[in-house]
Formats: sequence, C-alpha cells, structure tokens
Amino acid sequence: MHIADFFQNRKIMLYFFSELKYNPIIKSTPQKKGLEIMKKIIALVLTLVLAAACFAGCGSKKDSDLAYVKKNGKLIVGITDYEPMDYKDENGNWTGFDAEFAQLVAKELGVEVEFFVLSDWGQKFYELETKNIDAVWNGMTITEEAKLNASVSDAYVINAQVVVMKADVVGSYTTEDSLKALNFAVESGSAGEEALQSIGITEYVAVQDQTSAVMEVAAGTADACVIDITMANAMTGAGTSYDDLAPGMALTSEEYGIAFRKDSDLTAKVNEIMKKLISDGTLPALAEKYSLTLAG
Repeated sequence: MHIADFFQNRKIMLYFFSELKYNPIIKSTPQKKGLEIMKKIIALVLTLVLAAACFAGCGSKKDSDLAYVKKNGKLIVGITDYEPMDYKDENGNWTGFDAEFAQLVAKELGVEVEFFVLSDWGQKFYELETKNIDAVWNGMTITEEAKLNASVSDAYVINAQVVVMKADVVGSYTTEDSLKALNFAVESGSAGEEALQSIGITEYVAVQDQTSAVMEVAAGTADACVIDITMANAMTGAGTSYDDLAPGMALTSEEYGIAFRKDSDLTAKVNEIMKKLISDGTLPALAEKYSLTLAG
C-alpha cells in the first residue's frame, strides 16, 4: 500500500464516523454513547493496521534488477583495460575472459552486453548505484569493502596480488621489509593498493588502472607496482610487450567476483547461470583458453 492510499482510506473512514456523530437519526438513538466509544476503538485499530500495511509495503518493495536489465535489453558492464580479463583485440572489440564470460551470461538472460569503461576504478560502486552500469565485471577482488557496497557473486577465478619489477632485480626482493625502500605505482582503489597498505607502505603513486602502473615501472618512474597475477602473467616476460619485467613475491591470495547493486536479484540469477556454465564445461574451457584457474 502506498502512502497516498493510506491517507485516502483515512478520509473515507473519517467521513463514515462523522456520519455517526452528526446524522440526526443516529444521534438521537439510545446507542449513541456506545457508538462513540466503538468509533474511537475502531478508528484507532484501523489507523494502526493501515499504517502498518503502508509502511511495511513501502519499506519492503524492491525493484527487480533482473526485470530492469531485461526491459532495457542490455547488461551494462563496467570494465577497465585489463588483460587477460578485458582488453581490445586487433579489430578494436572487447575480448578477454571476463568479456566472453559476460557475453555468455547475457545470452542466457536474453540481452546484449554493453561495455562501459570505468575512468576511475575507485568510483565503481558509485557508477553501479547510479545505474550507469549494471555490473562490475573486471577481475574484481572479493573484499569486505566490495561486500559492504555491493551484492557480490560467487567466486569464479583464483588470483593473487604480486610485485612486478625489472626482471634483473626482482629476485633480490623477497621480504616485506625489503619492499619498503622501493617507489611503487598502484591502481587507485584496487586490491593492490590495499595489499601495499597492509604491509605498511602508504606512500606511492596512485594511477588510473593496472596497465598504467606497469607502464610506470617500464618507464623507470617507479621501481615496482602491485597488480593481479593474472595480468602479470599475461603482460610481462618473454614474448610480451614488457619482456624486461617479471612478477616477484605475492602479497596476497584472493578470488574474483562480480559486483551487482546492493540486494540485486541479478546476483542469484548469475550464480545460477555460472553453475550451469561450469557443469557443462563452458567456463572451464574458457579459463584454459586464458590460462586462469577457476575458484572452487
């Protein structure tokens, strides 16, 4: 029941009782005093019942995200340029494990995928709540912050935060204390930033995304960066654009999940589709294609 309905019912109820009070036929009967008492009791009871129904209905009603996405005919996915999860192929189309995964899920939902590049990873939950995007699907680490600000899917890929440095010196840095003398670049609002802070490193260059962090190291403007191991394996070493860089010690181990709006019914639906894609072999084959390890 909406608040407007509640007040409309109140008007009808008050009109009825005014008839009891002012109608001369009713007013002249011997039962007038009893009616007056009964009027007050019924009015109180109905007011409480209507108020409870109104506010319970208003407070519990939650629009379906699933219905919203289906009505729009598209699932807007927030991403960054992050190989091997989301990146552009030679034709300028978005590809990668997460991009293909999102397309598979969208097909099951009967909608298209629209990729939305997040210019600031630190604002991802704001973009989600304001409905600029419907999901954050970009190798997002499942953290307490993520679970506090969004509805997070089941974990789907295992990951770690690793230190990336010049290949000829990375072997010299194997302890947390040894890292404290280095100048770091790290993606703002990322799990890598949290990992640095957790070992007491609070002074670093915060950059837009993980690719920018790697570029800082390649250019020599930073000694090291902290990025996802999935990206480190794809972007550094022999046969890559950064063959003089290499991953070193791991600071954390973690898992990836997909973020939806708080209390979104899309989460349960996507979890259901994910289980189907795992059981029929589709997702394991996709993980093998991109050299990733599925969670669980």
